[in-house]
Amino acid sequence: MFRVTDIDHIVLRTSNAESLLRFYVEVLGCPVERDRRDIGLIQLRAGRALIDIVPVDSELGKMGGRAPGHEGKNLDHFCLTVEPFDTDAVVEYLKQHGIDCGTPSRRYGARGFGPSVYIQDPDGNTVELKGQDGEPLDGAG
Repeated sequence: MFRVTDIDHIVLRTSNAESLLRFYVEVLGCPVERDRRDIGLIQLRAGRALIDIVPVDSELGKMGGRAPGHEGKNLDHFCLTVEPFDTDAVVEYLKQHGIDCGTPSRRYGARGFGPSVYIQDPDGNTVELKGQDGEPLDGAG
């Protein structure tokens, strides 16, 4: 028997890989781990997981059909753990990068309850940024 222990990676298909790269690398700080643009795959490190970016016009991307868009997304959302999670600082940081975020709230995830906010990447994929148990929602220590 086996058990699932973590998320290994997610794959985001896109019409604008450079825009997603700027967002995930420059704003969220996920460094490029492997760049295989020759086949249409750019892999970013997100803690213990990877975020794969696949241009829809690449060798790999063409296998997935039409590009995701506002009428048909390829996922609902995914959640990235953020440490430390100071709500005020996270919201301010996102504002500095021109990113609107939803109302911070306490939500349940794989590691229990914690503060979180929802944002959207340049392709309209919803990304939840979530803190750990015990971190204050209002940013106060």
